[in-house]
Amino acid sequence: MTVLAEHLINFYKSLRPPRLPSGVDILFPQRHEEVMKVVETFFYKYYNDTYSRRLIFGINPGRFGAGTTGINFTAPKQLTELCGIEHSFKSQTELSAEFIYDSILAFGGIKEFYKNYFVTSVSPLGFIKNGVNLNYYDDKKLQQAVTPFIICNIQKQVALGFKTDFCICIGGDKNLKFLSTINQDHEFFDEIIPLPHPRFIMQYRRKQKEKYIQQYLLAFQRSS
Repeated sequence: MTVLAEHLINFYKSLRPPRLPSGVDILFPQRHEEVMKVVETFFYKYYNDTYSRRLIFGINPGRFGAGTTGINFTAPKQLTELCGIEHSFKSQTELSAEFIYDSILAFGGIKEFYKNYFVTSVSPLGFIKNGVNLNYYDDKKLQQAVTPFIICNIQKQVALGFKTDFCICIGGDKNLKFLSTINQDHEFFDEIIPLPHPRFIMQYRRKQKEKYIQQYLLAFQRSS
């Protein structure tokens, strides 16, 4: 039986960016050999088995996290210091990655977390406009252009054998609304559990960080 790591590697290698509106550029780090080597190392370290896991959906990769490392909610600093994977990326961090890994460590550690979950994004590729990150739902033309691409790639991931009784959606407003809408049409998951986005927490609710980590833990613990 093929291990999940190989399925995930093939998934990213098979991604084909959709046509985008004028002025919007794709963020596709896995097309670079250096990034894909790191991604493969990560997948073989944490997904070299046939366990069935559940999916956690972010929005789409951003420049300083997954847009650099190819691994969702994982910036270069977390990749080296917490995951133990060496790389040649600039040693930088990202607020969302910091919060997610604090929550992962509180859950029971990195191996335990990745044994239960795979962190993906509603759109597996990111977008840039005028040199800054652009979420797929921030531009109506972009959202229309990428919706078939998003649906197709959620279908492909579900087909890899992930559990579908529930998934977790990070970004409890526009991301949740979009994912819920396409889920109604395609019935990917029985339930979608929403969580507030780490960037919002770290920028505007940092003093309440521990409260939000507990909220994340309650969601993560649904896997047990």
